[in-house]
Amino acid sequence: MMRPVFVILTAVTLAACGADGEPVRPTANAGVSIGPNGITPNASIGATNGTFNVGLSL
Repeated sequence: MMRPVFVILTAVTLAACGADGEPVRPTANAGVSIGPNGITPNASIGATNGTFNVGLSL
């Protein structure tokens, strides 16, 4: 039982440190815009590995 758990934890550790490729870095941004419609807050979150970006804007 311990061997499969050890293998999975090793794979997760290698993926997290970037040993199998570039590590994925989290990104975040928040701000406030002032315009003719008033004050509008905005925020975005995402992840990047240098080549590929994925995100969500709110």
